[in-house]
Amino acid sequence: MSTRAGARKRQEGFVRGLKPAAAPALARDADDAEFDRLVYGRVRLGILSALAVSEPLTFNDLKALFEVTDGNLSAHARKLEDAGYISCRKMFEGRRPRSEYRLTSAGRKALNRYLAHIEAVIKAMRRE
Repeated sequence: MSTRAGARKRQEGFVRGLKPAAAPALARDADDAEFDRLVYGRVRLGILSALAVSEPLTFNDLKALFEVTDGNLSAHARKLEDAGYISCRKMFEGRRPRSEYRLTSAGRKALNRYLAHIEAVIKAMRRE
């Protein structure tokens, strides 16, 4: 079973394990949000959250916030950029390269969908 299929199966099992009244609402919310795996990771969620609060942020700002390596941050930022969730502006300050990141409207929507999904899960769990 692929990782994606296994994750979907676990998510469906989680929804099925809820009380009957909570499961349909949560399943509907989960389908709407499709639990965006691109947003789910610690670093990616952190990047989107940080940019939602304070933008622009530089590569070094983000690196210091999440205490990750250059390569790790670069890979996560590239995935978000490829999805259209963040934009990157590259420039030079003197002879030093500088990358500034901003949250796009698609990124803000993806973050809000993710937060709505998590809130639905919390709300359903508190009703038990």
